[in-house]
Amino acid sequence: MDRLKDKVALITGAATGMGAAHARLFVQEGAKVIMTDVKVTEGKALEAELGNDRALFIQHDVTKLEEWIAVIEAAEKRFGPINILVNNAGIFVQESIETFTEAKYRLVMQVNQDSVAFGMHAVIGSMRKGKTGSIVNISSLSGMEGIKNGFAYVTSKYAIRGMTKAAALDLAQYNIRVNSVHPGIIETPILGGGTKEALEELSGKIPLKRIGQPSEISQLVLFLASDESSFSTGSEFIADGGSLAG
Repeated sequence: MDRLKDKVALITGAATGMGAAHARLFVQEGAKVIMTDVKVTEGKALEAELGNDRALFIQHDVTKLEEWIAVIEAAEKRFGPINILVNNAGIFVQESIETFTEAKYRLVMQVNQDSVAFGMHAVIGSMRKGKTGSIVNISSLSGMEGIKNGFAYVTSKYAIRGMTKAAALDLAQYNIRVNSVHPGIIETPILGGGTKEALEELSGKIPLKRIGQPSEISQLVLFLASDESSFSTGSEFIADGGSLAG
């Protein structure tokens, strides 16, 4: 229960879905957690659930660098320097290379790609104060292979792989590790409340014959956030029920 004892973690997109699962597990494992999101009602409810002595919710537009700087300043004031950053915020827009609009394409890039770059850049100073750090960038199985009608999403998730590797090389000198996680199909709001039949069809295409749960990804994120993964940096960690193996 103390795998993150005395650690301070910042998790984006933490109000619901996988981000909320990560926050709950991190608190259970001894961390103090700053949770950010644009979903204020859900975020404040999660803060109340976890206890404001261990958790802090901050409304945060991850596409704006100035807001990143403000969030990190508030986090340090409350809990001290940040040791862990989980870049979890993301959106999915279903459009092909033929049909996408400039506005939707740029939105996906801002939320999924720019936010990761801004977060890594903004947190370096805080992590250097503690002389160590772990950054976990949540990509996707779509950052390992293409999907039909997901051009912008796939592009953004592939970009996270490259940014992770480049940042890992830049930040190794400060003992800051950077890794990416690539979930397959997980039961979160991003699935859009599909019908029972549609979900069964999705499950049938996965070798393990089921959709993953947020808590299963959280266990992998916890490993990368903790000192247990101290020799892992610039690497990709896949949790997809065997989908990529087929």
